Amino acid sequence: MIGKLTGRLDYRAADHILIDVRGVGYIVYCSDRTLASLPGVGEAVSLYTDMVVREDLMQLYGFTSLIEKEWHRLLCSVQGIGAKVSLAILGTLGPDGVSRAIALGDWATVKAAKGVGPKTAQRVVLDLKDKAPGVMALGGTVTEAMDGPELEVLEAADPAPAPKPRKKPTAPSGAAAASAGALSALSNLGYGPSDAASAVAEAAASNPEAGEADLIRAALKLLAPKG
Repeated sequence: MIGKLTGRLDYRAADHILIDVRGVGYIVYCSDRTLASLPGVGEAVSLYTDMVVREDLMQLYGFTSLIEKEWHRLLCSVQGIGAKVSLAILGTLGPDGVSRAIALGDWATVKAAKGVGPKTAQRVVLDLKDKAPGVMALGGTVTEAMDGPELEVLEAADPAPAPKPRKKPTAPSGAAAASAGALSALSNLGYGPSDAASAVAEAAASNPEAGEADLIRAALKLLAPKG
């Protein structure tokens, strides 16, 4: 199983890229959002990957974060959701958007993705609602994949001219880190995972710029007994 690739971006197409890893080219399919975030051709790139193997098919799907990869895996477990539809959902909403929509039971937002009808969107929310807290607690993009020994080995094995100065890998999302921290704090306070995830998602949707402490306060207000 190939879980991560680090190499040079050889070319990009409408729905996939080719990554050259020490002379071996890997075709990797990505969401529109992920494709837009990647560096230019000839530059260093690193992606988490998920491999699908069937009798007549072997394909790799690439993701910049573990959260995106995990949502892809879970979305594909829902009846009626294949890899292409999963990438369409992630490309439309992003992993944070998927987390919020499912935690809030907002199937209408999921339906906004191409190829997703009302029944399928409702099934996604119902099937994955209890799994949202675990995914929201994940964190991290590929932040250090192209630093240190890994890149040195890559460069030593490739006699081609040095690539253009590479962009710094995207730092972990502040919003995702704040949500994960708030979710952990609420869990430590004894709130159930589903209730905590829904409250954090609602608080984050109301104030996307909120830090961890603000999210905790807002979520506690939402969880407070009414009346």
